[in-house]
Amino acid sequence: MKATQAFKLAVSVMLIGASLQAYGQDASAPVGGASETARTAAQQNKAARAANRALSRRVRAALAKDKNIDVANVTVRAKEGAVTLQGTVPDSSQIDRATGVAQRVAGVTSLKNALTVRPAGS
Repeated sequence: MKATQAFKLAVSVMLIGASLQAYGQDASAPVGGASETARTAAQQNKAARAANRALSRRVRAALAKDKNIDVANVTVRAKEGAVTLQGTVPDSSQIDRATGVAQRVAGVTSLKNALTVRPAGS
C-alpha cells in the first residue's frame, strides 16, 4: 500500500511542477520578448531609411534626366513619400519644371519645393 501512495505522490508532484512551468501567452505577444521587439523596430527603421534614400535617388535621377533643369545645386530629401527640394537654380522656370518632374516620380506622396533663384555666376 505504501508503494501506491508514494507513486501517487510522485505523479502529483510532477503534475504540479509541470503546471507551474506552463503560462499563458496571447498571439500578439512577441515570441522573443523585448529584445525581439527592439530588433524588429530597428529592422523597420533601417528599411524605412533605405526606402527614403531610394526615393531621393529616383527623384534626383528624374531631375537630372530633364535637360532643362540644372541640378548642380539641388538637394532632394525624402521621408515616407514626402519629398523636399532645396537649393538654387539659375531661373524661375526651372523651379516649376522641377516640381512637375518630381511629382511624377512613383512613390512621391507630397512635395515641398524650397528652390530659390540664383543667377549663374553669382
